[in-house]
This record gives sequence, C-alpha cells and structure tokens, in this order.
Amino acid sequence: MTRLSLRDSVLILTLLPTVIIGLLLGGYFTINRFVELEQIVEARGSSIIEPLAVALEAPLLSADKAQLHRLITLTQSRHGSLIKSIALFDKDNRLILTSNYHAQFARLQFSGEVEELQTTLSQRVEKTQVFYTPVKQFSQHVDLWSGPMPANLGVLVVEANLDEALISQQRALLASTAIIVITLLITGIIAIYFGQRFTRPLRKLLLATDKLTEGKHDIGLIEPMEGEFELLRQGLTSISDKMVMQKDEMQKHIDQATSDYRETLEQYETQNIQLVMAKKEAQDANRVKSDFLAKMSHELRTPLNGVIGFTRQLYKTPLNKHQKDYLDTIVLSANSLMSIISDILDFSKLEAGAMELEHIQFQLRDVVNEVMTLLAPSAHDKQLELSIYVNRQVPDNLIGDPTRFKQVLINLINNAIKFTEKGAVRIDIGHRLLDEQRASLLISVSDTGVGIAQEKQDTLFTPFGQADSSITRKFGGTGLGLIITKHIVEAMGGRITLNSAPGNGSCFTFNAVFDLPSHLFNADLPVKPLKHKRVLYFEPHEHTHQAVLSLLQEWEMQVTACEDEASFLAALQQDFNYDVCLIGHIATVDQMPMLKSYISKVRSQTDYLYLMLNTISHNMRESLIGSGADSCLSKPVNHRKLCELLAAPYRLDHPDVINDGQEFDILPLKVLVADDNDANLKLITTLLQEQVESIDAAHNGAQAVGLCKTHKYDIIFMDIQMPIMDGITACTTILDSSLNDDTPIIAVTAHALTGEKDELLKIGFKGYLTKPIDEDMLKQTICDFSESLPRLRTRNNKPASALVEAPFESHILDWEQALQHAGGKGDLALEMLNMLLLSVPETIKLLQDAIAEQDLEHLLTIVHKFHGACCYTGVPRLKKLAEAIETALKQQQSLDALEPELLELLDELENLLRDSGIEAA
Repeated sequence: MTRLSLRDSVLILTLLPTVIIGLLLGGYFTINRFVELEQIVEARGSSIIEPLAVALEAPLLSADKAQLHRLITLTQSRHGSLIKSIALFDKDNRLILTSNYHAQFARLQFSGEVEELQTTLSQRVEKTQVFYTPVKQFSQHVDLWSGPMPANLGVLVVEANLDEALISQQRALLASTAIIVITLLITGIIAIYFGQRFTRPLRKLLLATDKLTEGKHDIGLIEPMEGEFELLRQGLTSISDKMVMQKDEMQKHIDQATSDYRETLEQYETQNIQLVMAKKEAQDANRVKSDFLAKMSHELRTPLNGVIGFTRQLYKTPLNKHQKDYLDTIVLSANSLMSIISDILDFSKLEAGAMELEHIQFQLRDVVNEVMTLLAPSAHDKQLELSIYVNRQVPDNLIGDPTRFKQVLINLINNAIKFTEKGAVRIDIGHRLLDEQRASLLISVSDTGVGIAQEKQDTLFTPFGQADSSITRKFGGTGLGLIITKHIVEAMGGRITLNSAPGNGSCFTFNAVFDLPSHLFNADLPVKPLKHKRVLYFEPHEHTHQAVLSLLQEWEMQVTACEDEASFLAALQQDFNYDVCLIGHIATVDQMPMLKSYISKVRSQTDYLYLMLNTISHNMRESLIGSGADSCLSKPVNHRKLCELLAAPYRLDHPDVINDGQEFDILPLKVLVADDNDANLKLITTLLQEQVESIDAAHNGAQAVGLCKTHKYDIIFMDIQMPIMDGITACTTILDSSLNDDTPIIAVTAHALTGEKDELLKIGFKGYLTKPIDEDMLKQTICDFSESLPRLRTRNNKPASALVEAPFESHILDWEQALQHAGGKGDLALEMLNMLLLSVPETIKLLQDAIAEQDLEHLLTIVHKFHGACCYTGVPRLKKLAEAIETALKQQQSLDALEPELLELLDELENLLRDSGIEAA
C-alpha cells in the first residue's frame, strides 16, 4: 500500500470534514424543505376543499346546479395555479358536476362508501394530490354531542397540481448542491494554500536528507524557515557539519589502516614465499623418504631372501637339537623383519597414492578360508578357539580386490590372536544389498584379549601408533598395520571402528563395498548325497557350534545338536543310529583321554565319525584316528573340505554328483588363438583342447588376419600387444575384410586399465579375458558367445598339490597357483614354469638395457610381455610387480619414480633363478 504525501494528507483532512458536514446539512435542509412543501400543499388543499364543501350544502339540497357550477368555477379560478380540477359526486358516488374533465378523471372517484367518509382525506396520484371531503347536511338541527352524525349528501373531490411544489423542491436541491460545491472550492483553495506552506519546506528538508544520504555536505538549507521547520533545518545543518568532521576523521583512520594493511600484506607475501619454499622442501624430503623406504626395503629384502633361502637349505642337512633351535629363531626373526619391511613399503605407497585396488571376481568363502588356514596355527599354539560365521545369505561371488581384502582380515585377526592369551577369536560376516549391482559386507573381528583403553584407541589408526609404545611392551610390531588397514577399507568404500575396554577384549568392525557379478562361477558342492542324513553334532564352543550348525542345516541334514557333554551323552543313551557323528573339541594332551572316551562311546552308534580340533599336529590326529575316528579336521573348519569329507562315503550312491573324471563333451567349435608368447599360447591352447573340437594358433596379428581370410571361426581369442601387427589392428582388419566379420573376438590381455577395457569394447571386441586365464572364466566365455550350445558346468578339481609336487622350493613360487592356472595338469604347469625360467635371463638383460638407455616405450613392451608370461605361472609377487610397473608406464610416470619397483623386480628375478638352480647370463 502506497503512503499518501503530506500535501495529499492536508487536502484530505481539510476537504473530507467539509464534504461530510456539507452533505449532512444540505441533505437535512433539502429533506426538510421537501416535507415543508408537501405540508403546505396538504394545508392549502384542506383550506380550499372544506369551506367549499360547506358552501355546496344548500345548492346541493335544492338541486341548484347553476349555484353549484358558480361556486366550483369560482374556486377553480381563484386557485388555478394549485387546483387542476374540482368534482362533486352524490351520495351514490355518481358525478354531479366537475370543473375540468380530463383523460385521467376516472381516477378521482372515491373508492370507498360515501356514507363512511367522515373527514377530509388526501392521497398521492402520480404528480397530483387528490383531496376527498364529505358534503354534510347541517341545515337541520343535529345534536353533535349525543345524536347521530349528519348525513353525507355527496363527496367533494379537489385534484391539486404538484408541479409548483416539485419545482420548489428542485430549486432547494440545486441551492444546497451549489452551496456545497462553493464551500468545497473555497476549502480546497485554503487547503492548497496551507499545504504548500507545509510542503515547500518539507521538500527542501527531504532533498537535504537525500543529499546527506548520498554523502553530500552542501545541503542548500540557507534561508530560515518558520516554526518547527526552522528547528529541523538547524538539526540537519548540524548533522551535515558533524558528518564532514567524522568523514575527515574516518579518512585519517582508513589511511592509517591501509598503510598497516599494506605492511601486513608484504609480510604475508614474504611468509607465503617461505611457505612455498618450505612446502617444496617438504615434498622433496617426502619423495626422498619414499625413495629411501623403497630402496631400503629392496636392499633389505635381497639379503633377507638369501638368509631365508639358505636357512631352508640348512634344514635339509643333519642338525642337532640346538642347531635346529637356532635356525628356528633365525627363520622367525627373518620373517618378522620381512613383515615389517612389507608394512613400511605398503605405507609409503599409501602416502604416495600409488596403491590401486584390483577389480576381479572372487569367491568370498574361499578367500576367508585361505586366511583362516594361514592364521589357524598361531591360534592353535595359544589354545585359542578361532571361529568364523558367515551368514548364509551373504553372496559368495563378489568383484573387488581379494588380495587387499585378505590383507585387512590378516591384520585384524593376527592382532586379535597376538593380544589374546586365552579364550577365543570370533569373526562374523554379514551383508547388506545396496542395489542390484552392489553389496556391502559387514565384518567384525572380536577377541577376549587385554582390551584397549579409550584414550589409546584413537592413536591406533595413526602411523606408528600403538596402544603400548613403551620399551617394556610385551607385543612387537611396527604400528603400521592398522593405518594400512584403515586406508584399504576406505578405498573399498567402507570405514573401520573399534569397540574395546581394558580387560573386556576388543571388537574391530569394518564394512567394504563390492560389486556383484552378472555371471556366477561357483564350484558345486556335493550336497545332494547329504540331504536328510542323520547327524549327531557335539561342539561346546557357542560361536563355532552355531557356524557349523548353520552349514549342516543349509545342506538339509537332520541334525541333533549338543552344546554340552550332558546333552551329548543323553543323545547317546537313546537307541538310535546316526549316519554321521561330528565332534568338535579342544585338542590338548589333557583332553586326549576324554576325546578317546567320546570316540569309544559313539563308535557303535554311527557309521562315520569325524573330529574337528584346534590343532595341526599330525601325531595327535593319527592317535585319534587310531582310536576309532574316521578323520580329523582342523578348526576353523573349511566349509568345502567339510562338505567333501561328509559326502565322500555317499557319492557312489549318487552318480549325478560331479567327480574328477571327464564330464564335458567336446563342443563342435572352431577357435582361433593369437598370442606372441609361446607359454601363453600353449596354455590357452591346452585348456581349449578339452572343450572345443578344432583350434588354430597364430603368433602375431598378421598371421591371425591371414587365417581369418581363408577360414571361418566360431570364436577368436586375440592378444593385444603382438609384433608385426598388434591385436587392435588385427581385430579391425578381421571385422572389415574377412570371412569372420560377425565372429566374436575376445581380447586377451595381461593388464588393462578401466579406460582401456572400455576402449577395447568400442573398437569391436565382444569381451575380454584377463591373464592369467581362469579355466572357469574361459568356459563361461565360450558359453556366452555360443548361445546355441548347452551351458558348461563347473567341476570341482582335486587339490592341485595332489597331482604333482613343486619342482623346487622358493618364496617366489606358489605351486598351488601354478597348478590352478594350468587347470590342475602337473605336466603343463611344469612346462609353463620351465618356459618362464628359460626366458628370465634374457628378460633381465633387456630390462637392464632399457633402463640404461631410458627407453620407456621399449621398457613397457618388455614388462608387458613378461607380465603376460607371469599370468600363467605361480609367481604372484613377480606378476604384481610387473603389473604395477606396467600401470605406471601407461600413466607416463618417470623412470626415477619407478626405480624402486624395477630394482625389486630385478632382484626377485635373480632370486628365482638362484632358487631354481639356473645361473643368470
């Protein structure tokens, strides 16, 4: 709403009362005049009609019409301006005589009975006033007080004209209106005059105020004003003068502050320069430190590998008891030092941001079993109950980095075992589905150890932080394990927390986000023979009891579960035979008699008796088996081994259960394999021979293109980096001009970054396989790109170690992995390893030459080729180093930044040659 100006307010305040008063007075006097005029007409009409009625009595009685006419005409002429017509009606309401007969004359007739009219009446008929009065007979004597009223001789009607009255009313209205308008004009002139006397000085004051607001000091208020306006003028002038003084003073302060600020800026610039220089020096020092850590770890590993290697050789010589104890101490110390060096190297990678997570498919329960198998001996030595419970709803197939996931588990579980003297270490794994493609695993590792004080907990996740950092501490360690674990967990999209109190143990909880694969490659467990088998299960430890019981129920076995000795013995008292009896217990010398008594009591009531013990002692197992047990498993129980063990006696009764024999039909497919590495080519060809009917091999892209111009293939497996013509060029050429323009081409690469994989699919490859080639992945690829053929099932192979022994002992060689990559074929694994060993001397020479010449392109070619060779043999450390170097070279890192990894790779190659007995060239 817009406010009114002062001038408008003055006008309204002046005119509004005048208008109201004028309207009230004018209306009052006009209405009063209207009423007065109507009363005058009423009075004049009565004064005319009543005497005339008295005068008409005698002529009417004598029927003297002439006299009647004379009287009426005379009255009409006397009051011609008022009377329009006069009429006389007899007592029967018939017209006797009228002075003016006109068109509306019929309306003058009295509407009632003549005898009933006693006094003069009047009524308004349009623009006339009609008066009715009776003509009474007063000539005879009448008693007016007690006698009857005189009789009516007739009715006299006078029609009065109201034109004069209406004109007088209009004149009165016009006069009132004129008076009001004149009054308003006079009042308006006066209001405008006085309004201007107010508004002129006010405008000057407002203008002066605006100038003050704008910061101007010449406000122009020189002339004096009247009344209060003069006070306002003097106030504004005073304010203006004070503002000038304050502005001058403020300007002095601003000048001083600006001078001080300039000095401060100069100081800041000097400090910034110093900080930049200090930052550069810190970065240089950090780089030197990282280089030092990498080189020192490399330099320390070389003699340590020699110490460990020659210690193993000494174990093979005749030793007395003391010498063996000394060697045990040497091995323990060397392994501890190697672990410390590895932690320092991982920490330096984390600081440099060089640690990257893999994105490969793995099976959760198998990874966890590997960790449990590795750490179980440490728990058994301290008589701890190590147990793991994996919720049956947790997906087993995941995509992520199994190596780093195992590293987190090993760090947390190893710490729990280290700081727990008695009791148990429990691992629980649950999950939560984030969406259709991702799942978040929730893992908790709890123990009954010493616990950690609240004030010490925050320091655990800092570099070199420990709950007890005193020189008298009981437990060793670098203090880097948990900070490395924290960084890995955060890289997996999770976070780690700790809940602990002194004397109440500790519980580390972390979550990690993994992708869910679109294709599942589970190795089928032989659970069908176990369905509805009757099992007597005794395990006193609650957590282990629930974990194994969950597995047995998942396999649909009929379980009688006992958590204490009393219920176990009560179950044996029943006259009931069980298919299987499963007993879990602590394995100590003191507990041996009790275990043997259990075996003797249950042996007659079960077909098969198995023990689950927290020991790896071969002698103790043999003793218990000799007492009647069929087999012994070490805790925590590997679910796959337990299922195989329980199903073994019943598998002959179920021929549809997968066995180790040949079970796949050769598919009628023609496949082309292109790879320049003989080892890679031989391995993939060998794996394909068991699955497809025909295989052609090419040693480079040009040969592959030539074969595709003359032969039609169902699937083509193409290596990427090959001489003469690389795999990408070969793929585009085959798709553009050959018989195989619609044949699916699968890229086979030792290492590809995420962007490179997407680029391969854009070029025309239908898919890709990452070296080392997994037999299950190869089968699934064949199924995916030959949809008309029946799907292949995945079989359970026997442990690779049962096929052939390792050719030599080395910390670099993982023979189990080598057998796995060779599809469980010992001869093929030996041949692949031999081909790698023969190429190592040449690889060392080529690497040294490329490093000396600083030829990064040639170095990338050498490392890529060697990486591909490592993918098919059990040398995970060499593969990891080659993969890291290849990734860094693809990211165009400098040779100086790669120097630690290159030196470490050369050392490991020399160690491999030394362990194998091959001399370097």
